[in-house]
Amino acid sequence: MKHNNTLAASPMRIWLNKLGTFFSKPYNVILLVLGIVVTITTIAPIVAIVKDTLSIHPGTIDAHLTGKASGYTLVNYIDLFTSKMAKKNLWTPLLNTVYLAVGTCVVSILFGGVFAFLITRTNLAWRKYLSSIFIFPYIMPQWTLAVVWQNLFNSNAVTRTSNGLLASLFGITMPKWWCQGLFPSLMVLGLHYAPFAYILIGGIFRNMDANLEEAATILDTPKWKTMTRITLPMVKPAILSTILLVFGSAMGSYPVPHYLGLTTLSTKYVSMNSKYTGEASVLAIIMMIFGVAIMLLNQLSLTSRKNYTTVTGKSGQISKINLGKAGKYVIAIILVLITFFTSIFPIVSFAFETFLPNPGDYSFLYTGNPDNLTTKWWLTKDNISESGMYGQKGILYNETIWRAFAGTMWVSVACALLAGTIGTLIGYAVSKQRRSKWANYVNSMAFLPYLMPSLAVGAAFFILFSSEKLNLFNTYTLLIIVGTIKYIPFASRNALNSMLQLSGEIEEAAIIQDIPWVKRMTRIIIPIQKSSIISGYLLPFMTCLRELSLFMLLCVQGFILSTTLDYFDEMGLYAFSSGINLLLIITILVCNTLVNKITGASLDEGIGG
Repeated sequence: MKHNNTLAASPMRIWLNKLGTFFSKPYNVILLVLGIVVTITTIAPIVAIVKDTLSIHPGTIDAHLTGKASGYTLVNYIDLFTSKMAKKNLWTPLLNTVYLAVGTCVVSILFGGVFAFLITRTNLAWRKYLSSIFIFPYIMPQWTLAVVWQNLFNSNAVTRTSNGLLASLFGITMPKWWCQGLFPSLMVLGLHYAPFAYILIGGIFRNMDANLEEAATILDTPKWKTMTRITLPMVKPAILSTILLVFGSAMGSYPVPHYLGLTTLSTKYVSMNSKYTGEASVLAIIMMIFGVAIMLLNQLSLTSRKNYTTVTGKSGQISKINLGKAGKYVIAIILVLITFFTSIFPIVSFAFETFLPNPGDYSFLYTGNPDNLTTKWWLTKDNISESGMYGQKGILYNETIWRAFAGTMWVSVACALLAGTIGTLIGYAVSKQRRSKWANYVNSMAFLPYLMPSLAVGAAFFILFSSEKLNLFNTYTLLIIVGTIKYIPFASRNALNSMLQLSGEIEEAAIIQDIPWVKRMTRIIIPIQKSSIISGYLLPFMTCLRELSLFMLLCVQGFILSTTLDYFDEMGLYAFSSGINLLLIITILVCNTLVNKITGASLDEGIGG
């Protein structure tokens, strides 16, 4: 009998042994725990927003149409897609959003790609300066260039606002399509995301095997044919990655279309959310579907990628194209002028705005009277006596602004530490188990929130955490949770790419010597891949500082700087919003420079910066 019991217990013992072996490897534990966490945090908000599209909301259009105060209905879908308002509420914003996303991809890839080519493959002058300054528009808040566009091109004759610089100084009035709508929106967003294309395409140009192009030159292949048949196919993966990153981000952009008067799904969501709550949630679902579709298209393109190899050895030196003695300076001067208006002029402009008696109105330049400048927006202590202050103290004494600044720093640091750590652990674990289906699933789930438009993610978490049972609305906890989930992909992709370059033998040697996992990570792996891992912390921090679309539904004004800026804009205190913009830009640039100096990690590192 005893013998039979032992036999019966052996399969169980084998199973327990397998389980023990599985959990003895730290990366399996990381994958299991974080896999469950990212699944819940990604799926739960989606389920909440789908449920919201089917729910009846008291006091809104669905309650009016159904005659009920609660329950579930399909009326939100039916009304949004088929009513007389369908064109205004759905089809026009949807078309505008697609045009905006596609246009942004085209502008960012053309501008960023050409810039990357000139920096890495030609003898262009002042490459180091141009490379560093080109990253600025991405570091700055998204709406920065939209406000600069208004300050440059708006005019009383066309936009019915105060005259901008061109109208004030030269009497030039730009047409309405140039000042408002689709064209300025896609130009501004394209310039904002061009650094993505520059970093991704520039990296490939820099590390490309020159033998292919040299072989084509020996065979007398025309330059255009070499470009279209050899160079461009090599850059295709970077172009696809840029589209993947830019398309979803442009779809969910709220501030740029809001400032430049374009109706998109995100601006429509905000305007419909109070009276058409269920229908607004359907708009958020449509934005999410686009994000998932882009990811699936990228997966398909990954499976059909071609590899190009040469029979000869790898060429050590890429021959740079000679632009000529004059050419290399002429092109450099043109790029210096463009980058001045996208990178340096915004800072000067915002600083200048805070000294104008009527921000946005440059008519005093025409008279040339410097006495018209004022310091009241900065230095007013007594908030009642000054005209146009709406009961607010000056920026330097304004408790609301400084409380929001402290809140922004707290949320950014917390999101950076959490997203950076979780992302690094996911990257490490996936690189160890990269052939397992579970590891690929965890990697995809961690990346999915990034592809979903920011406003849609914010809306989903707003619905999930503003119920009676689980109310976290207007708390820093909620902002940190949402920011962490949204920014994990920055760190996980960074860590994964760097861990894949690391030989497994390094860690195996430490395991043989019985060195614990924590010590292996902190003493061996992290120091080797320091700059990539720091970038995984730096990107969430930078992005969180200037985030509006993701957080605008989750807290009120005065909580963080970006929502406070929006509040002052609504009040008509444009000097205050310019001051907050200036504060944000300076904070981001100082933090970026400090990290760069202390650690040597920078966004354009390895391309020419």
